[in-house]
Amino acid sequence: METTFSAYVLRNEESFSAKVDKLEVASLPDSDVLIEVHYSSVNYKDGLANKPKSPIVKNYPFVPGIDLSGIVVSSKDSRFKPGDKVIATSYEIGVTHFGGYSQYASIPADWIVPLPSGLSLKEAMVYGTAGFTAALSIHRLETQGLTPDKGKVLVTGASGGVGSIAVSMLHKRGYHVVASTGKDSVHEYLQSIGAQEVISREEVLEDKVKPLDKQQWAAAVDPVGGQMLAAVLSKLSYGGAVAVSGLTGGASLPTSVYPFILRGVSLLGIDSVYCPMALRKELWGRMASDLKPLHLSSQIAKEIALQDLPSALTNILQGKLSGRTVVNIK
Repeated sequence: METTFSAYVLRNEESFSAKVDKLEVASLPDSDVLIEVHYSSVNYKDGLANKPKSPIVKNYPFVPGIDLSGIVVSSKDSRFKPGDKVIATSYEIGVTHFGGYSQYASIPADWIVPLPSGLSLKEAMVYGTAGFTAALSIHRLETQGLTPDKGKVLVTGASGGVGSIAVSMLHKRGYHVVASTGKDSVHEYLQSIGAQEVISREEVLEDKVKPLDKQQWAAAVDPVGGQMLAAVLSKLSYGGAVAVSGLTGGASLPTSVYPFILRGVSLLGIDSVYCPMALRKELWGRMASDLKPLHLSSQIAKEIALQDLPSALTNILQGKLSGRTVVNIK
């Protein structure tokens, strides 16, 4: 391999800059496994990392990108050998540890998942953290007792990364999916990936969130949080559950105890970052099999190059991206 390579580098010395630059292999963290990165993806957290006053990145220069897939070049750990196809998401990747927007990445072995049979390296990054979060949300709901015969399942923020993949996975599992979105332009897209019904964000929120409202959904996948989550809780059926994984709608939760003590509703927190490795591997296996949508790459994903990252990272913060954006690093 060459001693220098291309990466999307953030610098913040006299002024902030974010551009594709050349790095030396010696500048990578000293970790267990060196990976030739083939694909990464665009996530909301990556957009935050790309800001001049980032709440994510504290030390510069830095390579963002919380997801990556690629092929092992060398390994100090016996679990991996040159030529292995692998996935690395979550933990400190792209936050405090150089991430996936780079032709090479050096990653701790404990953060790496072997690519399961049934997934390509590109498909793994169509999923990325967003897809893993969707899979973990569905896993938690089904562990709680959700089955297709229990009733309709709501997905909020349905045109985003987590939402799009949750809609598709739930459809694959045989659920009646209700997709909620604030974008009129994506209704046809959401129906094409598995939503039986598409409703506006306002139909969930209405004018005022009530402590208890008409029971409408057996369960929900919610990457939005805030007032949206409070409205969802008030409208879940008896014994229902909502899996919450985001806070684009705000970090506060203006609700009451009524949904919990009068309807037995459950609020399930979804943390994809430090999910235990045994469960992580199990879910990636399911993402290659019973959770894998037929149109994973063709309808949910758009592919860009490293040079296209600045606009993509700006757009995801402004809510202008639908589905998933895959970054071709090769």
